[in-house]
Amino acid sequence: MFESLGAAVTEVRLPHELEGLDGLVIPGGESTTIVKLAHRWGFPDALRRFIDEGGAVWGTCAGMIVMARALLEPEPEPLSLMDITVSRNWFGRQVDSFETDIPVKGVPGGPVHAVFIRAPSVQDQGEGVECIAQLEDGTPVAVRSGKLMATAFHPELTPDTRIHEMFLRLSAGEPSPV
Repeated sequence: MFESLGAAVTEVRLPHELEGLDGLVIPGGESTTIVKLAHRWGFPDALRRFIDEGGAVWGTCAGMIVMARALLEPEPEPLSLMDITVSRNWFGRQVDSFETDIPVKGVPGGPVHAVFIRAPSVQDQGEGVECIAQLEDGTPVAVRSGKLMATAFHPELTPDTRIHEMFLRLSAGEPSPV
């Protein structure tokens, strides 16, 4: 998605590979595995430095869990990059996955088609964390704080690039258009 928007993309597997980047996406997947590997390779301190130096971070689905300050469940222990409390698999098991259209603050052009796969949700957010998307029942599913962003859904699974464009603007320090 980012390459189709003209952005240079680099795979990051080791902490030193964060150097020189404007933004990092912590992807979906298995949050427990991501957290274990992050600790094994020394990412927590490197990520905090990256953020302190102005780097943007976007966590999608499992990435949201990894970024959280706290989880409602006992494991994994998140990296505490963003002042949010998250519940893993809030919407249920794999068979409970769903798609819906939701408006996203800062994304012009109407609702975004959102794909939720064993998705988390934000249960609490600290000061300075803004909910930018919620379901009709009020459940927060996307948040932003400074140059940090987290989505419970997978924008990469649709052809719509608007949330990726939003993250590129965030990484560049540009204001949101809406």
